[in-house]
Amino acid sequence: MPSTMDSENGTVKHVESSLPSLFEIEESDDDLSGLLEKPRAVNIERKRSFDERSFSEMSITHSPPHNLDSVFSPGRRSSINSPRSSHCVEPHPIIGEAWEALRRSIVQFRGQPVGTLAAVDNSTEELNYDQVFVRDFVPSALAFLMNGEPEIVKNFLLKTLRLQSWEKKIDQFKLGEGVMPASFKVIHDSVKNSDTIAADFGECAIGRVTPVDSGFWWIILLRAYTKSTGDTSLAEMPEFQKGIRLILALGLAEGFDTFPTLLCADGCSMIDRRMGVYGYPIEIQALFFMALRCALFLLKQDEEGREFSDRIIKRLNALSYHMRSYFWLDMKHLNDIHRYKTEEYSHTAVNKFNVMPDSLPDWVFDFMPSRGGYFIGNVSPARMDFRWFCLGNCIAILSSLATPEQASAIMDLIESRWEELVGEMPLKICYPAMETHEWRIVTGCDPKNTSWSYHNAGSWPVLLWLLTAACIKTGRHQLARKAIEQTETRLLKDSWPEYYDGKHGRYIGKQARKFQTWSIAGYLVARMMLEDPSHLGMIALEEDKQMKPPMKKSTSWFC
Repeated sequence: MPSTMDSENGTVKHVESSLPSLFEIEESDDDLSGLLEKPRAVNIERKRSFDERSFSEMSITHSPPHNLDSVFSPGRRSSINSPRSSHCVEPHPIIGEAWEALRRSIVQFRGQPVGTLAAVDNSTEELNYDQVFVRDFVPSALAFLMNGEPEIVKNFLLKTLRLQSWEKKIDQFKLGEGVMPASFKVIHDSVKNSDTIAADFGECAIGRVTPVDSGFWWIILLRAYTKSTGDTSLAEMPEFQKGIRLILALGLAEGFDTFPTLLCADGCSMIDRRMGVYGYPIEIQALFFMALRCALFLLKQDEEGREFSDRIIKRLNALSYHMRSYFWLDMKHLNDIHRYKTEEYSHTAVNKFNVMPDSLPDWVFDFMPSRGGYFIGNVSPARMDFRWFCLGNCIAILSSLATPEQASAIMDLIESRWEELVGEMPLKICYPAMETHEWRIVTGCDPKNTSWSYHNAGSWPVLLWLLTAACIKTGRHQLARKAIEQTETRLLKDSWPEYYDGKHGRYIGKQARKFQTWSIAGYLVARMMLEDPSHLGMIALEEDKQMKPPMKKSTSWFC
């Protein structure tokens, strides 16, 4: 793979030339058309997999589908109006505007759509907003799938898998083979009339952090594509099977860890700046859990597939037990921590992580409702981050990392703390904000992450689709409708901002890009799911009852 050395910082910039793609089969070198025919009609029941059975069940059996599968219709076009479905009735006047804005963000590579730009804001410097981000494309992909347009999603999956195969170095260090890029940019040479791709695996990112979440989102999206279209041939390709295994190998690698959770650096996910989320952040753990479950659905049961399936099943059981036991917080568990003794030793210790009760922040006692709970932000030795993080808790519901009781409790908390978490513009990325001395120490005085802005408890419209999906899965449709209607009063008028500032999300973010693509796509996905809840089957997994339940001893949370 051609690469050029950046002499200024010593990093390697990867550039894809116009060489034939790995997947250009029996076609010209100039496009991906060999794999862009209409997805074949495939009976999904033919390839039932582990997300529809118990993790401990290794023999191939056929059983009645779960509720989500039984209501899901593969390849079903939404009746929401878009520029390509004008025969339908618009439920809201901004739907058409949203589709037009989303289509303006589409990126072409050799004449084929391969993704969407992060933002199309001509009023300010582009920076890296003119790139296709893996995590940012997910809501765009879901919107296209729900609208019966899978081609762009297929192309994206093919292209990013090709990028995974590149040799990846930052300075003199070689990254893991399975690492997916944070983003890529299509560069068009008008003189030669050719397209090349430059990918960023973290060497250009703020803080030079490799994205841990990209690979997990890629697996989740591959399953969504397969469930939506009924086309299993893409995931069954040897290259895709290898790509899945390479991503899994990074997460399942053995090391010095005593926990089944993944140890991560700050800035490795949607919160891609220094925000004190190093360690074992809930967002990564929830995405890891969901990607593992999706991989069980996608892996072929050949020798290599069975080996990985065995490892996944063991990890899922350990991970669900750990998360449901140690990350879960409700009023009872909060009271237990408040009464902890410290400096305990041996396997009989109640306070296993030696958490200091005096480290409990004052706000959490008022924030916790009598009914409700949530997965806290982080748990590691002598450290608990009690902040609420939206994405991690919503993914916990969608992946069934949360038990039905915990999922219901999360929604109870959102409903009871609506003003704090939703306010005037959905939805707080985390809560509460770090202020004054804490902000200076934790963020390093980051001027972009000031209190109640950006990652520091800013309000992000893209999170609307995750909230809506969680609401539908837990039967809280009225909450989803309320959030969507609140969003509709502002988003179009404000030109689809990236984020909002303030305790209640009242003000457009001070550095927010306009026409932010995932703000647009997140709204469309939320609207389409609310109109047709069967779309939820793309992105939600039913509970596996064989997973170990959380510990229920009466003495303490950590007993």
